[in-house]
Amino acid sequence: MSSTLDFDDSAARHVEAIYATPDVVATRVAVYRAAAPQLGGRALDIGCGPGYLLRDLAASVGPDGEAVGVDISAPMLGLAERRCDGLTNVTLEAAEATQLPVDDGGVDLACALQVLAYVSALDLALQELRRALRPGGRAVILDTDFSGVVWESRERDRMRRVLDAYDAHVAWPDLPRVLPARLRAAGLTMESCTAVPIVTTNYHANTFVHGISRFIRRFVVDQGSIAPDEADAWLAEFDDLEAEGAFLFAMNRFLFTVTRP
Repeated sequence: MSSTLDFDDSAARHVEAIYATPDVVATRVAVYRAAAPQLGGRALDIGCGPGYLLRDLAASVGPDGEAVGVDISAPMLGLAERRCDGLTNVTLEAAEATQLPVDDGGVDLACALQVLAYVSALDLALQELRRALRPGGRAVILDTDFSGVVWESRERDRMRRVLDAYDAHVAWPDLPRVLPARLRAAGLTMESCTAVPIVTTNYHANTFVHGISRFIRRFVVDQGSIAPDEADAWLAEFDDLEAEGAFLFAMNRFLFTVTRP
């Protein structure tokens, strides 16, 4: 699950706040419904982050089931541990998506939300996913095609430079496009693919786009791709558009349901 992003304590708390916005809560509800965790089952959350979905999975599988959360970020695992405090059926492990800490066929359900795009060894991660699932087991994968982002700006060239620079934060910025063929090659069956949109005409602290814009600004400046003054001007425009009632942001996340034959 490695990437060029550095999920230190500050970044982890920032992600936690973004994941609490109604935009992302709605996405997580769509994932949960597609996952349909079963009482007594064993569920795996790959790249569990701050533990929102992991907590829901644990509550659903019940005391006779188990929810296993894995992540490579110690700060993220710390947040997940606090969020799942008191749930005795939760196990947390530091692990890569390419080396899952479960037995062969050891889980009934696996979820990977905004994770596989970060994994350069994608085929290996999908093979590992197949290994972890029991025959007939299910997986839910959610990722974004960043080329489809619709984001109003009166400085279109600047917007394109910033978004192009941000593509470097993942190994696969177009993951949904390539995933069907990769799933087949890994011996997994794609059952369905649906779009889960985030659309807003508002820009304030309780929106996904407000949080992610600051994340983008930090990344492109830290990478040296965009000068700080240009990145600051890019960010400041959104407050102006909001004040004028002219702001719009939309993107599609793609939700794949997958089974192991």
